Amino acid sequence: MKVCLLNDSFPPTIDGVANATLNYARVIRRELGECVVATPEYPGAEDDYDFPVVRYSSLNTTKLVGYRAGVPEPSTLYKLAAEKPDIIHSHCPVSSTILAHSLREITGAPVVLTYHTKFDVDIRNAIKGELMQETLIRALVSTISSCDEVWTVSRGAGENLESLGYTGPWRVMENGVDFTRGRASEEQVRAVTGAYDLPEGLPIFLFVGRLMWYKGIRIILDGLARRMNGGTDFRMVFVGSGGDEEEIRRYVASCNLEKKTVFTGPIRDREALRAWYTRADLMLFPSTFDTNGLVVREAAACGLASVLVAGSCAAEGVADGDTGLLISEDGESLAAALDAINTEKCREIGRRAQEELYLSWDESVHRAWERYGEILSDWNPASAKKRGFMPVADMVGSVLEFHEMMERVKQKAGEAFSPRHSATSRAEKRGKEK
Repeated sequence: MKVCLLNDSFPPTIDGVANATLNYARVIRRELGECVVATPEYPGAEDDYDFPVVRYSSLNTTKLVGYRAGVPEPSTLYKLAAEKPDIIHSHCPVSSTILAHSLREITGAPVVLTYHTKFDVDIRNAIKGELMQETLIRALVSTISSCDEVWTVSRGAGENLESLGYTGPWRVMENGVDFTRGRASEEQVRAVTGAYDLPEGLPIFLFVGRLMWYKGIRIILDGLARRMNGGTDFRMVFVGSGGDEEEIRRYVASCNLEKKTVFTGPIRDREALRAWYTRADLMLFPSTFDTNGLVVREAAACGLASVLVAGSCAAEGVADGDTGLLISEDGESLAAALDAINTEKCREIGRRAQEELYLSWDESVHRAWERYGEILSDWNPASAKKRGFMPVADMVGSVLEFHEMMERVKQKAGEAFSPRHSATSRAEKRGKEK
């Protein structure tokens, strides 16, 4: 089989879905078959992979959603069609899936969508105005419903999708992690973390991910402020960046946590990240936004236990006091959980998490590959027409509508959106060349 993987985020963007798309491509290319990745252009991107990457026009929406939004053109579609994919697998229900539908029209290949993220939260954070929010959510559900099979990364993600109005079937296909089981060496830990103020004997807490309020970061800071005011010393390390980082730093200062808090920025080196998971005593991840909590599994691979909100998607499969710590969605509950545990108990829970929560990308992608085969064995291209192809003209129309939507958002929010290469600018350039 040859698989076309599409996603609006891909390295050098760092997020869980970019990581998932990259690992799908790597495992497929290394062990199973052929693949091609389609993703938006990104400044400084160097695609030195052993599989082809087709880049297309993008808009700078990183301040709103954390990554660049794709604006595919017909030329992108024809490049991908020339690859003759057997399966089209989108990991983003917006631009990538619009492109996937059009590619299905030409190739006759089925479209699979993995629903990774609670996109309604992204939409409500990015766009003010309930009418526009609901319009976009309906459009999102319609796009998802036009796929031939829908996967979710957790049961909670599927329930979120249903809450938006999706009525079709879905199946859970969990993401894996690209760490092998095991902790970093003491030498690695010293090399990566030694320059920071992390006194031996103090509890070290870790957060890895986008610095956005909806990741539960206020709960972390409120809980730690309670501990500090109770006379307990510690260090809190934030690994990552995001649109709310400046506000988060100000809130850290307002809580008088500056001397106890470290911001490392994003870490792309996976072994350096493993060193941080090894150095920490607990991962604090009280997010109810995340649908899978990939970083929870990464931490578990390194024997690091996580503090999670009970009932959240990130806490699926985690037993309180056994493979993690479950709290209510507030700082008081987090502080109480930290007060009730010691270092030895943390290590014990971390060891069990390593044994029971770990899932490698090899295993995850092999499961997906097996399902691809089942889809193809039952596939009748004529059935896709009942779900609704998106002709090329409709794709271009959707792209233009997307441009107009972003222009309205810019006017309302005052954001500085600057397309790196828009379809219009390229057309104008070609006209000048003629």
